[in-house]
Parts: sequence; C-alpha cells; structure tokens
Amino acid sequence: MEGSKAISHEIGGIEKDALRFGLSGVKSEFVGDHPLQSALKSTRITQEQMKSKILASTYGSAFPLKMDLDKQIFSRFQRPPGALPSSMLGLEALTGSLDEFGFEDYHPDPHDSETLLPIDMHHGMEVHLGLSRGPACHSFI
Repeated sequence: MEGSKAISHEIGGIEKDALRFGLSGVKSEFVGDHPLQSALKSTRITQEQMKSKILASTYGSAFPLKMDLDKQIFSRFQRPPGALPSSMLGLEALTGSLDEFGFEDYHPDPHDSETLLPIDMHHGMEVHLGLSRGPACHSFI
C-alpha cells in the first residue's frame, strides 16, 4: 500500500496568510537594517556593557546581576491585549529611557486615531499564547 496522501498543516493557521495579515514585501526579507541602525544598536550594546562594568567595580559584582534580573522581570510584565497598551513604566524607569525624548513623544499615537479598527481580544490572547500567528491587533481601516 502507498503512504497516506494527507496534507500536513499547522494548528493555528498558515505561516504566511496573505488574506489575514496582508502581503509581505520581498525586499524586507532580503535587505538588512540600515547601516546607521546597526551602528546605533552596537553603540547601545557597548554603552550597556561599559555601564555594567562601572557598576560592578563601584558596587560589587552582584549589583549588575541584580539589575539584569530586574530588567528581565520588568520586560515580561505586560497587560493582556485590550484597549490599554502596556506602558512598561517599570522597565523605562530601570533603564533610564524615561529621560529620552523620542519620535513617539513628538508625533501622536496612531492608536488614538478614529479610523483604527477595534481590537479582537480573543485573537490577541491567541497570539500572546502562541496559538495563532500574526499581529495581535489589526491595522487601520
């Protein structure tokens, strides 16, 4: 007898569902980050390493480990998907990013727009738990 001719599929949907999540660009799959983005990322990593070395020499070797543990704890704390996004205030206070004035502080949040579709709470939790793929919230109308 020949083997069964069943089509295998993943539970939770197809990986590239164009009807649900839109078309993906070919360029985004091949082109990496902009050179300035990679330079900025490497600079931030170097600054964090230097800061941890300074803290270790000043306060002892356990202090940077405690800071890394606190950062891991604060980065996992989030609200469930819904009307209010998670602000990550504890992580921002720990890393010192509260003092930075970024792009999102100057321009209005697109989630405050009137053309935003309402969030599907069930789909958001499925994405959060790994049962479904794709963005947790839909885009604009």
